[in-house]
Amino acid sequence: MLSSDARAFFREVAAAAFANPFSEERARRDRRLAATLQTPRDPAQEATSSSSADSANPELDAALSAVRAELDRLWPLDLNTLEGEDRHLVEVALLFDTFHVFVPEFDALVTRQLEAGSRPVKATFGLDVVRRLVERGMSPERAARFVGIFYQMRRAFFMARERLKGQSPSMQRLRARLWQAIFTDDLARYEARLWDRMEDFSIFLIGPTGSGKGAAASVLGASSWIPFDDQAGRFALSFSDLFVPLNLSQFPETLIESELFGHKKGAFTGAIEAHEGVFGRCPRHGVIFLDEIGETSLPTQIKLLRVLQERVFVPVGGHEEQRFEGRVVAATNRDIGQAREEGRFRDDFYYRLCSDVIEVPSLAERLREEPAELKELVAHSVERILGQPDEGLFREVVASLGASLPEGYAWPGNVRELEQAVRRTLLGAPYRGDLRQDRPQSLDTPELSLVAAELGARIDAGALTMRELQQAYCRLLYARSGTYEEVARQADIDRRTARRYIEDEL
Repeated sequence: MLSSDARAFFREVAAAAFANPFSEERARRDRRLAATLQTPRDPAQEATSSSSADSANPELDAALSAVRAELDRLWPLDLNTLEGEDRHLVEVALLFDTFHVFVPEFDALVTRQLEAGSRPVKATFGLDVVRRLVERGMSPERAARFVGIFYQMRRAFFMARERLKGQSPSMQRLRARLWQAIFTDDLARYEARLWDRMEDFSIFLIGPTGSGKGAAASVLGASSWIPFDDQAGRFALSFSDLFVPLNLSQFPETLIESELFGHKKGAFTGAIEAHEGVFGRCPRHGVIFLDEIGETSLPTQIKLLRVLQERVFVPVGGHEEQRFEGRVVAATNRDIGQAREEGRFRDDFYYRLCSDVIEVPSLAERLREEPAELKELVAHSVERILGQPDEGLFREVVASLGASLPEGYAWPGNVRELEQAVRRTLLGAPYRGDLRQDRPQSLDTPELSLVAAELGARIDAGALTMRELQQAYCRLLYARSGTYEEVARQADIDRRTARRYIEDEL
């Protein structure tokens, strides 16, 4: 049995190990764990932990050193000699230690696999992970499952960090929510019961155009479960094949069903050969990303609803049902609540999509929270466009945007607009903002200037109709933000309704 001190320490380890790495809770747990350490830190162990963990986290390094010292005291360790809570606590500590020992190998594998594309690359170190866990009393089957979970965790961490830049609170929340959508809020429960059942949990991403819903979906897609093939010494497939995106607004209604479910040769005029749709191309545990889901017709929604309910589909012109074993992630910039009220989006379809609803923040919201985030995004865009960092060009772009854009510019096109602004600046032309300006000509009329002063008095006097009240409020919001998107977000209406309230005459 563990001593009372060892048990208390391992409890802290278990709490930290299973916490969301993008959450404030994880930071608190790491600090608390570091504060409980009573074992002197061995310099050799400390160096090892710094090379194998995220070295920017000194609390984590300290915790790893202490965990390894405690595990060494228990050596030769056999989990089967422990029972109840002691076994659970020591097992978590063993997993915590083993995971960080192999972090460099997992990270290198992610990089190699990105370069290799669809061809699964060798990962023979996975056999070493299995051997290490089996030697300490874990079953080979469960040890192999943990290899898959470790790889999944590093992919999720890597993708969320690299594809979703920004340190504003809203972006930190987004990364934490995506991690939760992948692993739930209890990693122990995920490993025990849900690691191969996440396909039943559909995700709905909402947010304005250009805010990065596609990038968020790609993080989910690249972070799905992949089993480890111990016979081949690699994972069963490349994570680049897990993500199957489709923008539904790009296809006419006559072709949507074929793009979704595929078609047989001769199924309709022009079908000169068979075509495999996204549901047919999606592998087991993969992710289908249905962008612009708010544009789909009611007949298409009914067909998609059947797939989500029964997990089967039939290609156009075919008769045999095919099994779908992937996960659906949908996205829209539309006001789905209003679409449901107007009968343009089925309630039953919505409820099948919304196991979790995750909001992707606008760039304006991010910059209000953290103005310095603009520089971080510019630096990232410059590096991606040029293929390498360039401090000189980064400073040039930042200076140009600062000189050419009005103070507090709202970035109605969000991150997508910012990327194009960087490109235009690199071409040598100043970026002065959205050419449409999204401002009605009547914005500066005397009537509008009196609205703010008179609104309160007219409300008190009961002199406003509901439409006049809504219109006055939307015009005030617009005068402050300058974009229809921001008015729609604050007033909780869709963009078209916001524009109608602002532009129409009273």
